Amino acid sequence: MPRPFKPRRVSEMPRYTYFKPTGIPMPLLDEVVLTVDEVEAIRLKDLEELEQHDCAARMNIAQSTLQRILISARQKITLAIVEGKALRIHGGTYAIEGEQGCPRCRRRRMYNGGKTDDDCPACE
Repeated sequence: MPRPFKPRRVSEMPRYTYFKPTGIPMPLLDEVVLTVDEVEAIRLKDLEELEQHDCAARMNIAQSTLQRILISARQKITLAIVEGKALRIHGGTYAIEGEQGCPRCRRRRMYNGGKTDDDCPACE
């Protein structure tokens, strides 16, 4: 059995989740999917200009994992720009800051100021 993915911490969901070239109808466009954790990595590294070890710490991942995420995200963004493809932000293994996952069912729920319910409402 493979090791389960550790969710990457994301500060918030992206406001905009779809970008496309102007003047080309949607049915004619190919789509590139960028995951939410890839957007967060790009945001921290390129927009906030943090060092890689700081970005990795904020996302709760190893620096080598962050490097792989950045390479993947930059390739996808470049492909969308150069080849005129639509860019969709969707999916990935992530957890929003303030959420925690149930160890049994892995559903996400909000973390209330240091106090959590021992029983997951989805598992009951």
